[in-house]
Amino acid sequence: MTMTGQRTHTIDRGVAEGRELRRLLANGPFADALRAAIRARGLGLDRIRYRLRGRGCSVSLATLSHWQSGRCRPERPESLLVLKNLEEVLGVPSDSLSRLLGPPRPSRSPRGRAARCTVPGESLVMQRGRETQT
Repeated sequence: MTMTGQRTHTIDRGVAEGRELRRLLANGPFADALRAAIRARGLGLDRIRYRLRGRGCSVSLATLSHWQSGRCRPERPESLLVLKNLEEVLGVPSDSLSRLLGPPRPSRSPRGRAARCTVPGESLVMQRGRETQT
């Protein structure tokens, strides 16, 4: 009975997770839907990053982690392209995650540019890049 009981419990949990994923993909919020899709796919962030890289998309583990925790969300055109590919990697319907983003958030940057997700040291690298281009 333990084998049958365990199997039934596992199947029931999978059905419940699938139902929850569908609900989150329909209603959001984005971070919760992304986290549920990642859990349902059964891949770690490093494997997801590897698969995205195979599609020509470069994204850091920190950024993926920030997206699924709700700390930030994809907004730049490059990030939205990564998100399109991420939907395919996760096996969710096209645009199911991206439509949960809604309109872009207002800029909080003093220069009028949209705020973006950064990891420690990234702004320094970006700043250096701007200095060499100027």
